[in-house]
Amino acid sequence: MKLAHLLLLSLLYCACVPSNVYEKNVSIQSNRWKSSFKPTYTFEISDTLKNYQPYLTIRHTDAYPFSNIWLKVNVKKPGDSVFTGGPVDITLAQSNGKWLGRGMQDIWEHQLPLSARGEAIHFSRTGTYSIQLEQIMRIDPLPEVMSVGVRLEKITH
Repeated sequence: MKLAHLLLLSLLYCACVPSNVYEKNVSIQSNRWKSSFKPTYTFEISDTLKNYQPYLTIRHTDAYPFSNIWLKVNVKKPGDSVFTGGPVDITLAQSNGKWLGRGMQDIWEHQLPLSARGEAIHFSRTGTYSIQLEQIMRIDPLPEVMSVGVRLEKITH
Protein backbone atom coordinates (compact mmCIF):
# COMPACT_ATOMS: atom_id res chain seq x y z
CA MET A 1 0.00 0.00 0.00
CA LYS A 2 2.86 2.41 0.78
CA LEU A 3 4.30 1.87 -2.69
CA ALA A 4 0.99 2.82 -4.28
CA HIS A 5 0.82 6.02 -2.20
CA LEU A 6 4.41 6.90 -3.09
CA LEU A 7 3.70 6.36 -6.78
CA LEU A 8 0.57 8.50 -6.61
CA LEU A 9 2.43 11.32 -4.83
CA SER A 10 5.21 11.15 -7.41
CA LEU A 11 2.72 11.45 -10.25
CA LEU A 12 0.97 14.39 -8.60
CA TYR A 13 4.29 16.15 -8.02
CA CYS A 14 5.34 15.67 -11.64
CA ALA A 15 1.99 17.04 -12.81
CA CYS A 16 2.64 20.25 -10.86
CA VAL A 17 6.20 20.83 -12.09
CA PRO A 18 6.29 23.12 -15.15
CA SER A 19 7.53 21.41 -18.28
CA ASN A 20 10.69 22.50 -20.07
CA VAL A 21 9.12 21.44 -23.36
CA TYR A 22 6.50 22.92 -25.68
CA GLU A 23 5.20 20.61 -28.39
CA LYS A 24 2.29 20.82 -30.78
CA ASN A 25 1.57 18.95 -34.01
CA VAL A 26 -0.99 19.81 -36.68
CA SER A 27 -2.52 17.32 -39.11
CA ILE A 28 -2.28 18.05 -42.82
CA GLN A 29 -5.62 17.66 -44.58
CA SER A 30 -5.63 14.74 -47.06
CA ASN A 31 -1.84 14.41 -46.59
CA ARG A 32 -1.36 17.24 -49.11
CA TRP A 33 0.29 20.33 -47.63
CA LYS A 34 -0.85 23.40 -49.54
CA SER A 35 1.52 26.37 -49.40
CA SER A 36 -1.41 28.55 -48.32
CA PHE A 37 -1.76 26.47 -45.12
CA LYS A 38 0.68 27.95 -42.61
CA PRO A 39 0.32 26.28 -39.21
CA THR A 40 1.13 28.59 -36.32
CA TYR A 41 2.45 27.52 -32.92
CA THR A 42 2.08 29.97 -30.02
CA PHE A 43 3.90 29.64 -26.70
CA GLU A 44 5.01 31.66 -23.67
CA ILE A 45 8.62 32.41 -22.80
CA SER A 46 9.24 33.40 -19.18
CA ASP A 47 12.95 32.51 -18.85
CA THR A 48 15.20 34.72 -20.97
CA LEU A 49 18.38 33.45 -19.31
CA LYS A 50 18.23 30.03 -20.96
CA ASN A 51 18.63 28.98 -24.58
CA TYR A 52 16.07 26.85 -26.37
CA GLN A 53 16.41 24.15 -29.01
CA PRO A 54 13.67 24.25 -31.65
CA TYR A 55 12.75 21.10 -33.56
CA LEU A 56 10.55 20.35 -36.54
CA THR A 57 8.40 17.28 -36.09
CA ILE A 58 7.15 15.92 -39.40
CA ARG A 59 5.29 12.73 -40.27
CA HIS A 60 5.07 11.54 -43.87
CA THR A 61 4.44 8.37 -45.80
CA ASP A 62 7.14 6.32 -47.47
CA ALA A 63 5.92 7.77 -50.78
CA TYR A 64 7.09 11.31 -49.89
CA PRO A 65 8.94 12.23 -53.11
CA PHE A 66 11.89 14.23 -51.72
CA SER A 67 14.87 13.73 -49.42
CA ASN A 68 14.39 17.16 -47.84
CA ILE A 69 11.85 19.87 -47.16
CA TRP A 70 12.25 23.61 -47.62
CA LEU A 71 10.35 25.67 -45.09
CA LYS A 72 9.99 29.35 -44.45
CA VAL A 73 10.17 29.62 -40.67
CA ASN A 74 8.49 32.82 -39.51
CA VAL A 75 8.62 34.15 -35.95
CA LYS A 76 6.48 36.79 -34.27
CA LYS A 77 7.95 38.22 -31.07
CA PRO A 78 6.03 39.75 -28.15
CA GLY A 79 4.69 43.16 -29.15
CA ASP A 80 5.29 42.61 -32.87
CA SER A 81 2.41 42.62 -35.32
CA VAL A 82 4.11 40.82 -38.22
CA PHE A 83 6.06 37.61 -38.72
CA THR A 84 9.69 37.73 -39.87
CA GLY A 85 11.81 34.83 -40.99
CA GLY A 86 13.59 33.03 -43.73
CA PRO A 87 14.06 29.73 -45.54
CA VAL A 88 15.39 26.60 -43.88
CA ASP A 89 16.37 23.40 -45.75
CA ILE A 90 15.79 20.31 -43.59
CA THR A 91 17.24 16.98 -44.69
CA LEU A 92 14.90 14.01 -44.22
CA ALA A 93 16.91 11.23 -45.92
CA GLN A 94 20.49 10.16 -46.45
CA SER A 95 22.03 10.40 -49.94
CA ASN A 96 21.22 6.71 -50.50
CA GLY A 97 17.50 7.41 -49.90
CA LYS A 98 17.31 5.91 -46.39
CA TRP A 99 15.01 8.01 -44.19
CA LEU A 100 16.62 9.60 -41.13
CA GLY A 101 13.54 9.35 -38.89
CA ARG A 102 11.76 6.51 -37.16
CA GLY A 103 9.57 4.33 -39.32
CA MET A 104 6.64 2.07 -38.73
CA GLN A 105 5.55 0.26 -41.87
CA ASP A 106 5.12 3.07 -44.42
CA ILE A 107 4.92 6.03 -41.99
CA TRP A 108 8.01 8.01 -41.01
CA GLU A 109 8.45 10.52 -38.22
CA HIS A 110 11.34 12.95 -37.92
CA GLN A 111 12.34 15.30 -35.15
CA LEU A 112 15.08 17.51 -36.54
CA PRO A 113 16.57 20.88 -35.57
CA LEU A 114 14.44 23.68 -36.98
CA SER A 115 17.11 26.39 -37.13
CA ALA A 116 19.29 26.91 -40.20
CA ARG A 117 22.46 25.42 -38.68
CA GLY A 118 20.83 23.37 -35.93
CA GLU A 119 21.87 25.79 -33.20
CA ALA A 120 19.93 26.71 -30.09
CA ILE A 121 18.16 30.06 -30.00
CA HIS A 122 17.83 32.74 -27.34
CA PHE A 123 14.63 34.65 -26.64
CA SER A 124 15.52 38.14 -25.44
CA ARG A 125 12.02 39.13 -24.24
CA THR A 126 9.45 37.42 -22.07
CA GLY A 127 5.97 37.01 -23.47
CA THR A 128 4.04 35.30 -26.23
CA TYR A 129 5.95 34.09 -29.29
CA SER A 130 4.56 32.45 -32.42
CA ILE A 131 6.32 30.27 -34.98
CA GLN A 132 4.67 29.82 -38.37
CA LEU A 133 5.71 27.09 -40.83
CA GLU A 134 5.25 27.57 -44.55
CA GLN A 135 6.25 24.87 -47.02
CA ILE A 136 8.10 26.42 -49.97
CA MET A 137 8.77 23.35 -52.09
CA ARG A 138 8.33 23.49 -55.88
CA ILE A 139 5.27 21.22 -55.75
CA ASP A 140 2.04 22.67 -54.40
CA PRO A 141 0.36 20.96 -52.68
CA LEU A 142 3.23 18.93 -51.24
CA PRO A 143 2.09 15.28 -51.23
CA GLU A 144 2.37 12.60 -48.55
CA VAL A 145 2.89 14.91 -45.54
CA MET A 146 0.67 13.74 -42.67
CA SER A 147 1.49 16.27 -39.93
CA VAL A 148 3.95 18.98 -38.97
CA GLY A 149 4.81 20.37 -35.60
CA VAL A 150 7.15 22.37 -33.44
CA ARG A 151 8.94 21.13 -30.35
CA LEU A 152 10.81 23.65 -28.19
CA GLU A 153 13.11 22.36 -25.43
CA LYS A 154 14.67 24.57 -22.78
CA ILE A 155 18.36 23.79 -22.45
CA THR A 156 18.87 23.39 -18.73
CA HIS A 157 22.63 22.85 -18.44
